[in-house]
Amino acid sequence: MKAISCAAPGELALVDIPAPQNQPGWVRVRIRHIGICGTDYHIFEGTHPFLEYPRIMGHELSGTVVDANGAAGFAAGDPVVINPYLNCGHCPACLEGKTNCCETLKVIGVHSDGGMAEEIVMPAGNLYPATGISLRDAAMVEFLAIGAHAVRRSELKSGARTLVVGSGPIGLGVAFFAKIAGGDVTVVDAAPDKLAATRALGFAAFGVDELEGDAFKAVKRSGFDAVFDATGSIRAMNASLFHCRSGASYTLVGVIKGDLVWPDPEVHRRELTIRASRNATRQDFDHVMDSIRKGLVPTDKLATHSTSFDRVPVDMPHWTHHREGLIKAIINL
Repeated sequence: MKAISCAAPGELALVDIPAPQNQPGWVRVRIRHIGICGTDYHIFEGTHPFLEYPRIMGHELSGTVVDANGAAGFAAGDPVVINPYLNCGHCPACLEGKTNCCETLKVIGVHSDGGMAEEIVMPAGNLYPATGISLRDAAMVEFLAIGAHAVRRSELKSGARTLVVGSGPIGLGVAFFAKIAGGDVTVVDAAPDKLAATRALGFAAFGVDELEGDAFKAVKRSGFDAVFDATGSIRAMNASLFHCRSGASYTLVGVIKGDLVWPDPEVHRRELTIRASRNATRQDFDHVMDSIRKGLVPTDKLATHSTSFDRVPVDMPHWTHHREGLIKAIINL
């Protein structure tokens, strides 16, 4: 079958590989759409730590069942969303239902080969019926679920004055699900094109050069009730804490290698609740799909770019260096 292989940083090619072998409890799926994630760009650029090449990327996936292999609830042709997080099922986190932060978690397309291929096999428990949504939209569920999970982790209250720092795809996912939860959402970013896109999606947005201006100070007042950092920038992650009011919550959604440094007196003075948020669970995937069905997430505006499978070795390198106006690129098979 055909697949896209990243043989080394900067090297993408359409290759022939053997079809995956199925096993008990797993299901064979024909891939229909693939969302290109920031992680995929990092793998292509060679900036992802601890990654082994060659690697078949791809973890934002939708498809149709080819062979259910006896798995209950699935039949050939069924449309599915693929949860790319492979968990052990028996560590303390898994036993508590926190499969998203399993002690030995592996993400397909990162820690093992993923879904930039014509077919894939996955555990039946990692497939969710994509009922009532398009297969293109189904390929966007995973990245939106990361934002939905962060908002659920934060226990955001209706009416909460909410700040999202970073308006890439993950930050926008946080913003939409904070809004769905009833939050009064403001977004901050450094990139002019991202700010323009965020405003076009209906959010109040400020550039980092506007944070000392009167307009932002009027919105911030003494601080926000809930702050989410989705930047993947140590500088921003260290600074975002200072947008929190006393008694607020601060949720870290973005992750990057490095140390977070906060002055302890400021954390204590504010009596902050600080959380990390990683990946998502079935509950979050279901919430995203339900929200898409209800028209609460404008998926047509989020899917800004698309390409065919055979064009990926040309288009992905281009988008790596030219992301102006790009929110989510979708590969169509």
